Amino acid sequence: MNTSRLVGAAAALGVVTVVLAGCVAKADVAASDALTVTSTADGCAVSGSSATSGTLAFDVTNSGDEVTEFYLLADDGLRIVGEVENIAPGASRTLTVVAQPGDYFTLCKPGMIGDGVGRAGFSVSGDTVAIDGPDAEQKQQAVDLYAAFVKDQVGQLVPAVDAFVAAYESGDDAAAQAQFPQVRAFYERIEPVAEALGDLDPRIDYREVDAVAEGLDWTGFHRIEKDLWVPAQDALNADGETPAWQDWAPSTAEERASYGDQLITDVQELYDYVHSAEFQTALDAQGVAGISNGAIALLDEVATGKISGEEDWWSGTDLSDFAANVEGSKMAFSLVSDFAASKGDEGATLVDEIDAGYADLEASLAAHGSLTDGFVGYSQLTEADKREFTDLINALAEPLSQLTVTVLE
Repeated sequence: MNTSRLVGAAAALGVVTVVLAGCVAKADVAASDALTVTSTADGCAVSGSSATSGTLAFDVTNSGDEVTEFYLLADDGLRIVGEVENIAPGASRTLTVVAQPGDYFTLCKPGMIGDGVGRAGFSVSGDTVAIDGPDAEQKQQAVDLYAAFVKDQVGQLVPAVDAFVAAYESGDDAAAQAQFPQVRAFYERIEPVAEALGDLDPRIDYREVDAVAEGLDWTGFHRIEKDLWVPAQDALNADGETPAWQDWAPSTAEERASYGDQLITDVQELYDYVHSAEFQTALDAQGVAGISNGAIALLDEVATGKISGEEDWWSGTDLSDFAANVEGSKMAFSLVSDFAASKGDEGATLVDEIDAGYADLEASLAAHGSLTDGFVGYSQLTEADKREFTDLINALAEPLSQLTVTVLE
């Protein structure tokens, strides 16, 4: 991370219109029309795989032996359209959402961590439903969906970090290297949340030069990264001045155990926070402005660290962090874009410009790989590649900087 980062709120990922539960004018779903969902330890059985647009109800019964959650996800498999959580064994809960036409996924998450089970396609046909609910209610729904996405990403981060640390502590460096960019993507999408918690982000994500400059113990992802990609004897640190081996040596087995266990502890602290009332209260206080500012803050993350190659200095996996930051920024924007577009011609034009900016940036990134299949190492980028990224980031940053004030008009 870079010490000049802005603190804000951000989240989620996707391109299709976000559906806000309860904010569209449609008749309530009768009990007989509700879809039933049965969650078990290894399954998530939904009574149907399609529906007509409008208000949908999913009656979820937990037939397993762990507390579970149920999600309706957008077609990207990440963005949360609706979710119901904390369903105790033997209990039932109902998820009510307003779904626009499109393709979705259903998913259950017994234990409320990990990737979930029983992912299945779900399609919605029919006409687009216009939003006409109370403005305050719509905005609160946007905040709630943001909170749900953050909890989901951290819920996936916990077991991913466990597996990554297990490989690192056991000396399976090849496995840990392969997992490193994938694990970090969960964190990078919701990074400003940890940044708002005092010393938690420094413990998880500080670069060596930042920790040294602030007199902090250096721990977290980047401490482990340097062990996994041991620098040459004559290499320099990310400041371009300090010798890489100055006051540093590869960790012993005991030190690896200490650094790995500390990362697990710190990520668990993040998990506990995002599942607390304190987190929801903080989001409620920020409102949609916090989400909008988060879109801006995550793009700043790219501009201040990833585009320069300073973030993942030893592994060269900066483009993965870059892509995850863009995903988080884009989804934060999508949660508030309808509010901006409703502010007349200027608002609609602003939304179109931002949409186009994200599309151009994503297309440029796609030329170098993907989060799923991996990106080229940062050292393989040409100066022309870097200039293109910089120009695209700047082109998007200008209209994006106007988003918050437009949303709040």
